[in-house]
Amino acid sequence: MKLPRDISGEELAKLLKKFGYEITRQTGSHIRLTTKFERRTSHYNPMAQTT
Repeated sequence: MKLPRDISGEELAKLLKKFGYEITRQTGSHIRLTTKFERRTSHYNPMAQTT
């Protein structure tokens, strides 16, 4: 996937905020974004059963 080169980091961070990302840390010009997606899985594994 190619990223557009005509968008600033600040603009990208604002855009990603709409999708659930948050700025968690910034050091100089580097920004760390994180998101919290809730994933639900089952402990049941049908492939582990033997017949």
